[in-house]
Amino acid sequence: MEIKQGKKRFARAFLYIIKNDLHKRPYGLMEDVFVSEKLRGQGIGSALISRVIKEAKRQKCYKLIATSRLANVKAHKLYKRLGLQKHGLEFRINF
Repeated sequence: MEIKQGKKRFARAFLYIIKNDLHKRPYGLMEDVFVSEKLRGQGIGSALISRVIKEAKRQKCYKLIATSRLANVKAHKLYKRLGLQKHGLEFRINF
């Protein structure tokens, strides 16, 4: 999901629907949420994330996972305000 004017993208959020054999329903993974610095604080991020949540529900996901860097405290506050809860840690390896 994105907000564009012409070819310029001002905001985006990606929702991946993932199925696995352990659950009857898929889960959603929200990544790369971005709002242009000039537009932050205007509710655009909240609107995007709300759209992602709505779509994950429409897709009958049993959960939605949102990832974020540890240092991104503003995103964490936004996620919590929109109903997401801190649940665990993410581990990764970069190549």
